[in-house]
Amino acid sequence: MIEGMNHFTITAEDRARTLDFYCGLLGLQEGARPDLGFPGAWLYPPGSSQAVLHIYWDRPMPEPRTGVIDHMAFTARDLRAVKARFEEKGVPYDLRRQRGAGTWQLFSFDPNGARVELDFAPEEEP
Repeated sequence: MIEGMNHFTITAEDRARTLDFYCGLLGLQEGARPDLGFPGAWLYPPGSSQAVLHIYWDRPMPEPRTGVIDHMAFTARDLRAVKARFEEKGVPYDLRRQRGAGTWQLFSFDPNGARVELDFAPEEEP
Protein backbone atom coordinates (compact mmCIF):
# COMPACT_ATOMS: atom_id res chain seq x y z
CA MET A 1 0.00 0.00 0.00
CA ILE A 2 2.78 2.47 0.80
CA GLU A 3 4.44 3.90 -2.30
CA GLY A 4 7.06 6.14 -0.67
CA MET A 5 7.68 8.88 1.85
CA ASN A 6 5.54 11.97 1.38
CA HIS A 7 7.05 14.50 3.80
CA PHE A 8 8.33 15.22 7.30
CA THR A 9 6.88 17.98 9.48
CA ILE A 10 8.86 19.85 12.09
CA THR A 11 8.01 22.55 14.62
CA ALA A 12 10.36 25.53 14.46
CA GLU A 13 11.03 28.36 16.89
CA ASP A 14 13.02 30.64 14.59
CA ARG A 15 11.69 30.99 11.05
CA ALA A 16 14.76 32.75 9.62
CA ARG A 17 17.33 30.36 11.12
CA THR A 18 15.28 27.31 10.15
CA LEU A 19 14.86 28.44 6.53
CA ASP A 20 18.55 29.41 6.37
CA PHE A 21 19.47 25.85 7.43
CA TYR A 22 17.16 24.00 5.04
CA CYS A 23 17.23 26.44 2.10
CA GLY A 24 20.52 28.29 2.48
CA LEU A 25 22.62 25.35 3.66
CA LEU A 26 20.85 22.25 2.28
CA GLY A 27 19.46 23.78 -0.93
CA LEU A 28 15.75 23.08 -0.50
CA GLN A 29 13.43 25.75 -1.87
CA GLU A 30 10.38 27.29 -0.26
CA GLY A 31 7.39 26.75 -2.52
CA ALA A 32 3.63 26.52 -2.86
CA ARG A 33 1.66 25.90 0.31
CA PRO A 34 -2.11 26.03 0.70
CA ASP A 35 -3.65 28.35 3.27
CA LEU A 36 -3.90 25.97 6.19
CA GLY A 37 -4.95 28.61 8.67
CA PHE A 38 -1.61 28.75 10.47
CA PRO A 39 1.88 29.98 9.52
CA GLY A 40 4.43 27.66 8.00
CA ALA A 41 6.39 26.69 4.92
CA TRP A 42 6.66 23.78 2.51
CA LEU A 43 10.14 23.03 1.20
CA TYR A 44 10.94 21.30 -2.08
CA PRO A 45 14.05 19.83 -3.70
CA PRO A 46 15.07 21.96 -6.70
CA GLY A 47 12.93 21.13 -9.71
CA SER A 48 10.53 18.91 -7.75
CA SER A 49 6.78 19.31 -7.41
CA GLN A 50 6.76 17.24 -4.19
CA ALA A 51 7.35 19.06 -0.90
CA VAL A 52 9.54 16.90 1.34
CA LEU A 53 9.54 19.05 4.47
CA HIS A 54 6.67 20.92 6.11
CA ILE A 55 7.43 23.44 8.84
CA TYR A 56 5.13 25.27 11.20
CA TRP A 57 5.89 28.17 13.51
CA ASP A 58 2.81 28.59 15.70
CA ARG A 59 3.12 25.60 18.02
CA PRO A 60 5.11 25.32 21.23
CA MET A 61 8.22 23.16 21.12
CA PRO A 62 7.58 19.73 22.63
CA GLU A 63 9.19 18.94 25.99
CA PRO A 64 11.36 17.04 25.99
CA ARG A 65 12.45 18.03 22.50
CA THR A 66 13.08 14.52 21.27
CA GLY A 67 10.15 12.51 19.99
CA VAL A 68 9.56 9.16 18.39
CA ILE A 69 11.31 10.15 15.16
CA ASP A 70 15.06 9.83 15.58
CA HIS A 71 16.06 11.73 12.42
CA MET A 72 15.14 12.60 8.85
CA ALA A 73 17.37 11.51 5.96
CA PHE A 74 17.76 13.03 2.51
CA THR A 75 19.57 11.63 -0.51
CA ALA A 76 22.22 14.17 -1.48
CA ARG A 77 25.08 14.72 -3.92
CA ASP A 78 28.40 16.58 -4.08
CA LEU A 79 29.75 15.67 -0.66
CA ARG A 80 32.80 17.93 -0.93
CA ALA A 81 30.70 21.00 -1.69
CA VAL A 82 28.22 20.20 1.07
CA LYS A 83 31.00 19.74 3.62
CA ALA A 84 32.49 23.06 2.54
CA ARG A 85 29.14 24.80 3.02
CA PHE A 86 28.75 23.37 6.51
CA GLU A 87 32.29 24.41 7.42
CA GLU A 88 31.86 27.89 5.91
CA LYS A 89 28.73 28.47 8.01
CA GLY A 90 30.26 26.90 11.11
CA VAL A 91 27.58 24.21 11.35
CA PRO A 92 28.90 21.14 13.17
CA TYR A 93 28.48 17.76 11.49
CA ASP A 94 29.54 14.14 11.86
CA LEU A 95 30.61 12.30 8.70
CA ARG A 96 30.45 8.52 8.74
CA ARG A 97 30.86 5.73 6.23
CA GLN A 98 28.12 3.12 6.39
CA ARG A 99 29.39 -0.42 6.76
CA GLY A 100 28.66 -2.74 3.88
CA ALA A 101 27.09 -0.32 1.40
CA GLY A 102 29.80 2.34 1.86
CA THR A 103 27.27 5.18 1.77
CA TRP A 104 28.61 8.45 3.20
CA GLN A 105 26.33 9.78 5.92
CA LEU A 106 26.61 13.37 7.12
CA PHE A 107 24.69 14.01 10.35
CA SER A 108 23.85 17.42 11.79
CA PHE A 109 21.13 19.18 13.78
CA ASP A 110 18.85 21.92 12.51
CA PRO A 111 18.39 25.06 14.65
CA ASN A 112 15.38 23.43 16.37
CA GLY A 113 17.22 20.28 17.46
CA ALA A 114 15.95 17.97 14.69
CA ARG A 115 18.62 15.49 13.60
CA VAL A 116 19.24 15.56 9.85
CA GLU A 117 21.10 12.93 7.80
CA LEU A 118 22.39 13.50 4.27
CA ASP A 119 23.28 10.34 2.33
CA PHE A 120 25.88 10.40 -0.45
CA ALA A 121 26.90 7.69 -2.93
CA PRO A 122 29.86 5.52 -1.90
CA GLU A 123 31.80 6.75 -4.97
CA GLU A 124 31.88 10.33 -3.72
CA GLU A 125 35.11 11.56 -2.18
CA PRO A 126 34.99 13.48 1.08
